[in-house]
Amino acid sequence: MDNKQDYWATPKEFLTCGFGDCEDYAIIKYYSLLKLGFDEKKLFITTVLEKYKGGLHMVLSYFKNENESPLILDNLSFKILDLKTRTDLEAQKFINSTGVYKLSKENRLIKIDEKSNNFLNLSLKVKNNH
Repeated sequence: MDNKQDYWATPKEFLTCGFGDCEDYAIIKYYSLLKLGFDEKKLFITTVLEKYKGGLHMVLSYFKNENESPLILDNLSFKILDLKTRTDLEAQKFINSTGVYKLSKENRLIKIDEKSNNFLNLSLKVKNNH
């Protein structure tokens, strides 16, 4: 995740281009799982700190059960593990259409903002078929 270039590509833009960064992978996974019938309230585009590399990264989080550590879908790993197992990652923000959240130590989502401008812009582009 490059702070200088924080552009969130739509799935169509990502597939047309043929490559992307961690944000693009998290976004296409998000929309693909929605199309497959996953509950939008359980899926979150998630910014994380990579503890060992020291940089920001983006993954997709899936909260299968309330108050349990979310499953992490990461383009840097073929394994789907829960966040507590991924000791290399520290979750920063969980973002979806319902708002922006942080995670408590008890694995409860705590709303910190009503919306993410990046997510709103992305949603509009997707809706307009970009």
